[in-house]
Amino acid sequence: MSQLEAASIDRFRVHFQGKVIVPKDDEYDEVRQIWNAMIDRKPALIARCTSAECVLQAVNFAREHDLLLSVRGGGHNIAGNAVCDGGIMIDLSLMNAVHVNPNTRKVMVEPGCTLGDVDAAVQKHGLATPFGINSTTGVAGLTLGGGFGWLSRLYGMTVDNLLSAHLVTAKGTQVKASDTENADLFWGLRGGGGNFGIVTSFEFQLHPVGPDVLSGLIVFPFEQAKAVLTQFARFTESMPEALNVWMVARKAPPLPFLPETVHGKEMIALALCYFGDPAEGEKLIAPLRSFGTPYGEHVGVQPYVAWQQAFDPLLTQGARNYWKSHNFTHLSDEVLDILIEFAGKLPSPQCEIFIGTIGGQTEKVSPDAMAYASRDARYVMNVHGRWDSAEEDEACIAWAREFFTKSQPFASAGAYINFLTQDEGDRVAFAYGEAYTRLVALKKKYDPHNLFRMNQNIKPE
Repeated sequence: MSQLEAASIDRFRVHFQGKVIVPKDDEYDEVRQIWNAMIDRKPALIARCTSAECVLQAVNFAREHDLLLSVRGGGHNIAGNAVCDGGIMIDLSLMNAVHVNPNTRKVMVEPGCTLGDVDAAVQKHGLATPFGINSTTGVAGLTLGGGFGWLSRLYGMTVDNLLSAHLVTAKGTQVKASDTENADLFWGLRGGGGNFGIVTSFEFQLHPVGPDVLSGLIVFPFEQAKAVLTQFARFTESMPEALNVWMVARKAPPLPFLPETVHGKEMIALALCYFGDPAEGEKLIAPLRSFGTPYGEHVGVQPYVAWQQAFDPLLTQGARNYWKSHNFTHLSDEVLDILIEFAGKLPSPQCEIFIGTIGGQTEKVSPDAMAYASRDARYVMNVHGRWDSAEEDEACIAWAREFFTKSQPFASAGAYINFLTQDEGDRVAFAYGEAYTRLVALKKKYDPHNLFRMNQNIKPE
């Protein structure tokens, strides 16, 4: 770092209302680490923000010094865009307040919150909004990319429940975006990622949920995969919106309800959640058990917040991760056969293929209502490569890419932007489909110099 750069940082530190961290500071390595261990970047400075004013100061500093800028919310994004090399990392993780209004069923959420932070606060009032399935995921990134989870069939995508947002723009102004204020910007925020500014607060609509729900896992032998998957595909086409069933193909972790002889063997798991009377839910899920002869199951009534954390042990920080993803309107026999083929040659015990079932309310919004446009997608498949050592990189990445390529002819249009890796910039236009042209125009208006480019970037060209 040159003397001029050091002096500039010192001047910034004097006026900055948060905390500035540089490489020589003890906490630097800890703060720059994010969820995906494949990402090891070193920013010149980290601006840890505690307020919208802090964010404004950091954005102005980045723009005035022509610095590469990255934004960390939860730091969970697979592409690792939360951290940059040689620029400024704007860290929002200390901005994690949640303000619930149970009377209006609305919640204000700061951008450093995780899903677990919000779930815990709103479930005290028997409320929730559609989020993802891993409680350590950041609310900000999940929301800006669209967001979906167990509740989406019943209440839509995360962005379908976003009522407003406050953000700092590339010009260094604070604005509010909603259906009635800066409506064009609000359209773009709902799926357009971090391309248009840094959101400093989100306002969501809440819905009555739980606090207890019928949920759990039914685990089948891999040898029964074709029968189980075929029936899963047909069952999910007509199940009620209050029921959601996902599929996971992987090697069995040491779950206490499975015999030890099963641990480490390939399996097919159906993960389910029903948002209604548990007795009615038991009737609805009864057919799932007949899809094969299960190894075992763990299904019952438990707190919604517990179910939201059920997969956390399989998604901890520190492993190396590489994903490939497709949308599907229908799960054909051909794509199920390909899935079985690749689930039968998992390159690591942590690798998995999952199919998240959406549809229902997610289909009932017009494709042009907001930037998230994949309203015909009923399934989102993620090929989740996950392993521990760099020596495994080549084999695990090749497995994920080969599966992606072979299954591509059966996929539908669009892609879930939050599942794109750092090498998939060429898929951004495809992911947005017809919305992309409008997004480019919006980018030209709000960020013509592409200050916010550490993302699945929409270039202002």
